[in-house]
Amino acid sequence: MTERTDVVELLKAQHTRIRDLLDEVAATKGEERKQHFHDLVRLLAVHETAEEEVVHPFARKNIDNGEQIVAERIQEEERAKEVLSRLDDMDTESPQFLSQFKELRKDVLAHAEAEEKYEFAQLAKVTDRGKLENLARAVKAAETVAPTRPHPGTDTAVKNLAVGPVASVIDRTRDAIRKAMG
Repeated sequence: MTERTDVVELLKAQHTRIRDLLDEVAATKGEERKQHFHDLVRLLAVHETAEEEVVHPFARKNIDNGEQIVAERIQEEERAKEVLSRLDDMDTESPQFLSQFKELRKDVLAHAEAEEKYEFAQLAKVTDRGKLENLARAVKAAETVAPTRPHPGTDTAVKNLAVGPVASVIDRTRDAIRKAMG
């Protein structure tokens, strides 16, 4: 029998992994830092895309003040995508990277906390377990085809569906090249 996870549990577990990766990037150096950062970029890109395609549209319609809560989270996500895009090609040892990463870390942690407090908590209250499990399956499906790099401006399900497939192929090709080159 497989364990059934609901969307709130799934996303909170991903937030925990994101927090761990943020700590690992901050605590390491050299190739280890670079690898942790690339893992972080990939997880954040896939995670945010799935939220934008599945969770946010559902929350807009089903939680109190959903439009405003989701708009605030999307605004935070867009700022993070812009910073991640700049950081992605930087030398992870440079003072500029370290300074911008410190700000990104603070913003991502605040975003995750706000998401859990204002969006996820309400989702758990107003949605039955079966629907939450269906949403988790939809998030997992969205993640399998999501771009693996941030793409500022793709902040809605419609924009993700328009740009996502092409961006995903390009990102996954870049990932394979990066991995092959060490």
